[in-house]
Amino acid sequence: MTGTMRAAQVQQAGGPFVVTDVPIPEPGPGQVRIRVHACGICGGDAIPRNALLGTVLPRIPGHEIAGVVDAVGAGVTVWEVGQRVGVGWSGGVDFTCEFCRRGDFTNCVNRKIVGTSYDGGYAEYLVAPQDAVARIPVGLSFEEAAPLMCGGITAFNALRHAQAGPGDTVAVQGVGGVGHLAIQFADKLGFRTVAINRGRAKEKLARQLGADEYIDSTDGDAGTALKALGGAAVVLATVSRAELQSELVKGLRPNGQLIVLEGGDPIEVTGHALTDGRLSVSGWYSGVAQDSEDTLNFAVLKNIRPIIETYPLEQAETAWQNQPTANLRLVLTIQPK
Repeated sequence: MTGTMRAAQVQQAGGPFVVTDVPIPEPGPGQVRIRVHACGICGGDAIPRNALLGTVLPRIPGHEIAGVVDAVGAGVTVWEVGQRVGVGWSGGVDFTCEFCRRGDFTNCVNRKIVGTSYDGGYAEYLVAPQDAVARIPVGLSFEEAAPLMCGGITAFNALRHAQAGPGDTVAVQGVGGVGHLAIQFADKLGFRTVAINRGRAKEKLARQLGADEYIDSTDGDAGTALKALGGAAVVLATVSRAELQSELVKGLRPNGQLIVLEGGDPIEVTGHALTDGRLSVSGWYSGVAQDSEDTLNFAVLKNIRPIIETYPLEQAETAWQNQPTANLRLVLTIQPK
């Protein structure tokens, strides 16, 4: 296929997303071309927007992609034209580094990020390595599937690998874009789920999503409040608030985990606090395409859906600017010309 497509590019560091016509990409060996139907907007899109992590501009952002296989390159045997698929944060691995050879693909030393290492889903088409592609099951719309490719997989993957079992208390810090999904996953995984957020404005929503308890982090010490509920086996931190995360360590029960999905500032915890209760502070990094498929399948099985607000591709910059006041997840919808 030759011709041009619409795409929202970052043309200069810190500049706006500019919708322009660019050539339709051709899939090379081992690659799949996807006709994009929806692409979520994620905070991680700030990386290409600001030319971080070695991003080469111009670049088309977008790593929460849902669409249909449009063409395949030489040597592709897994994917066929017409399949409903998605691509998430993990944009391909080398299969040869030490970590890949040990089966730890998420930590591939040459891992790629969709929309940063190469052009992503703020476009009508994209080309991705075949190992970065995940199947979208029946029961999910493209708009619903897109945010699950990053926000959803990160929450689900962290929770299913946490040291907690059915009936254990799991606290989710933040009722936002990732947190509102984490609450649903925690509830459906059988945890006693505690939502933690600033103020009471989101308490009703948190309980509707499956939270059994709610803590207002502005009403005293949130760690002490969590401890009063019996302590948590896991605190999943979905919002970058290091001071609160430090506080919540006190709310862990013995052998408890603080798992950080989002953070920037240092988290403060004493060695005594860690050793006295054999506590741990760790992070979790997304996952690969098979993890995305697991997330999507579980979402269908347990009727978990993101709360979304949609914008057409042409309004990518407006959508980005509206994030602070928008609904929980923003999704660009891409219609044919």
